[in-house]
Amino acid sequence: MRKEFLEALEGSPIIAAIKDDDGLKKCISCDSQVVFVLYGDIISIPDIVMKIKEAGKIAMVHADLISGLGSKEIAIDFLKKNTLADGIITTKPNLIKRAKELHLYTILRLFLIDSMAYENIERQVKTAKPDVIEVLPALMPKIVSKVCKLSPTPVIAGGLISEKEDIMNLLQAGVISVSSTNDKIWFI
Repeated sequence: MRKEFLEALEGSPIIAAIKDDDGLKKCISCDSQVVFVLYGDIISIPDIVMKIKEAGKIAMVHADLISGLGSKEIAIDFLKKNTLADGIITTKPNLIKRAKELHLYTILRLFLIDSMAYENIERQVKTAKPDVIEVLPALMPKIVSKVCKLSPTPVIAGGLISEKEDIMNLLQAGVISVSSTNDKIWFI
C-alpha cells in the first residue's frame, strides 16, 4: 500500500492542495495524482473526497483543518468510516498512529519555525513513523535539503511556493514532491 502512495507522489512533483470549492473544481483537471484537502467540515468532507476519488486521484485529508473533527483518534475513525479518503495529513503523532492502524496513508506536517523545531524532526519522525513528512515553509532550500538528508522518511515541501524556480530548487534539494494551494503552479 505504501509503495503505491510513494509512486503516486513521485509521479506528482506538484501536489494540488485545495482550500475551497474553486480549488476542488480546478484540481480535477490538473496532472497531480494526489490532492491535499485543507478545508471542509464533517458534513461536506465526504462529498469533497468523493469528487477527488471520482477523478481517479488520491485524497489526503488534513484532519487538523476539518471543522467538527477533534484531535482525538476517533476523528480518524470518522474519516475512515464516512469518507473514501486514502489518508491523512496532521501535525499530531497520535493521529498518525491511529491512521496507520486503519491502513490509511499518513503525512506528518512539520513547521520549521526555528532551530528547536528543526532539531525535533528526528524525534517526531521516529515517534510517529509517518509514510511521509511535509515541511513548511518550503522556501528554504538549504534547510529542506538538510531535512531530506536527515530523514529516512520521504519529504514533501509546501508553503509560499509561487514560481517554477521554487519547485525546481526544492526537487533538487531532495523532496519527493511540492504541495501548493497556488493553482497556477499546478499547471506548470
